[in-house]
Amino acid sequence: MEPNGRTRIVLVTGASRGIGAEVAEQFARPGTHVIVHCRSDHADADLVAAQIRSAGGQASTFAADIADEAAAAGMLDEIAHRFGRLDALILNASSLPDADTGVAGAMRSNREAQRRLARLALPLMPAGAHIVFVTSHQAHFYPHKAVPMGYAAVAASKRAGETTLYAMKPEFDRRGVHFTVVSGDLRQATRSAVRRAPALATLGSRSIHRSLASVIAQTTSATSPSGIVYVGGTERAVDLPA
Repeated sequence: MEPNGRTRIVLVTGASRGIGAEVAEQFARPGTHVIVHCRSDHADADLVAAQIRSAGGQASTFAADIADEAAAAGMLDEIAHRFGRLDALILNASSLPDADTGVAGAMRSNREAQRRLARLALPLMPAGAHIVFVTSHQAHFYPHKAVPMGYAAVAASKRAGETTLYAMKPEFDRRGVHFTVVSGDLRQATRSAVRRAPALATLGSRSIHRSLASVIAQTTSATSPSGIVYVGGTERAVDLPA
């Protein structure tokens, strides 16, 4: 609940599964309404929302391809219409390069789409609101540290998204909006996911997700959050096999 007693509005992108679902469920409490975003996983998003409600929170779902400018704008317009503001934006959704779009497609989702969502959200965010960008050590330290084979394009696009959002920090500061990057040690999870290419977007085991999700949720309640928070330490991001 916000200090003035109004319901807190939180948007978690890519929240139908994996880390995003764990983050959304961290906000399952009275006085918080979680918008569970998905691209197309309606059933999974509905399940996450139902779990939040059963735990005493409030939740709704919204399906949109964040890489589509009109769809992203429509989502933020709907939030403005229904709630009038946004107290926390968790930028968790990301995309993998595919045979049709390649690295350019990953950049559209992991860089341009993240910047667009932040810009669309800012007019709805009061002073003291939070924007959190979720990444991995493998992307955060790219290209200065090796990444698992097949992961370079994802790491490059996520790193580009982080850099782009950092460039917006003066605008965030002018509006009194906190910006934090939360980077998790997903090395073992990434290796496993690379071996199962279709599952790469759901990096990590449930325990890793839960630990990272807890830190992300805590960050949105900090009055003076750090600009970068590491989960799992940084030394394990060194010397990964290429």
